[in-house]
Amino acid sequence: MTEYKNEDLILLNTKISPGESKTLNFSIAKLYTSTKIEIPVIVERAAVPGPTVLITAGIHGDEINGVEVVRQFIAKKMNRPKRGTIICIPILNIFGFLNAQREFPDGKDLNRKFPGTKHGSLASRVAYHFTKEIVPYADYCLDFHTGGASRFNAAQIRVQPNDTKLLELAKVFNPPFIVFSDLLKKSYRATCHDLNIPSLLFEGGKSLESDKQIAKHGVHGILRVLKHLDMLQDSFEVPTTETKSVLIEKSKWLRAQKSGLLHVKVPCHKHVVKGEFLATITDPYGTMRFKVLSPNDGYIINVNQSPIIYQGDAIFHISTENTTITETEQEDF
Repeated sequence: MTEYKNEDLILLNTKISPGESKTLNFSIAKLYTSTKIEIPVIVERAAVPGPTVLITAGIHGDEINGVEVVRQFIAKKMNRPKRGTIICIPILNIFGFLNAQREFPDGKDLNRKFPGTKHGSLASRVAYHFTKEIVPYADYCLDFHTGGASRFNAAQIRVQPNDTKLLELAKVFNPPFIVFSDLLKKSYRATCHDLNIPSLLFEGGKSLESDKQIAKHGVHGILRVLKHLDMLQDSFEVPTTETKSVLIEKSKWLRAQKSGLLHVKVPCHKHVVKGEFLATITDPYGTMRFKVLSPNDGYIINVNQSPIIYQGDAIFHISTENTTITETEQEDF
């Protein structure tokens, strides 16, 4: 069992003693107007020593659901640990959040720039300082994301295959789905893996929307993990559910065979059977109507909710037993 020392934490050049609470500013660059941009880092330390949990959201600036999960967690004062330390960063990509955009102003995706470089692009610099100055203090990382663009993700935790310890932690979180997903190069999750820090990636909902049910799954999952680590204050109840997570070992994207208007007929989360009617694609003129059928039995874990699509667009992410995941099919949008 790991022994934790009752000592001061020096984070972002600031001393935080056991039992203290502090909000720090993680500042890397300014706006064009010379206005300072500060990323709040909210630190809560118990008097009793224990692990450090780093909880982040907003790596992509348009992913509001993740931000809402961390906001609720802080607002309800659940981030005050029984032992150890909890570090919360509700919005890591504050630049993208200001513009309601996924990327940084330099057009770079922060989650493809880890561990970053000191003299690289703006996104790369933020990744570098975050990786050097904050991440190494964590014993566990929980990172909250949302489906990209118009794609709605069922609430899920993504873990790499063959990592039994991480799978057990994901089961403690107990989302509706646990999805095996290989590590993507230069992602935050891959960097945590390289630093031997257990990291859970939560996905739920879609960009630029706030979904109450998704936020509920996220907050409840955090509480379960903290209870498992004996960090949750006794005043908070751990949400229980009789439903265990569905483990999805293999999945694939079903892509549109036609361009046109997309009319989805099934909800996300649903288990479908081979040949089930999933959607229609029509043209704007009433001359074409194409039926989209499920290629196999499986769970729908992502639905494209865009009303217009092009041929080749990803429209459903579906679990499958007999299809090997290709590099294209497992890409994170």
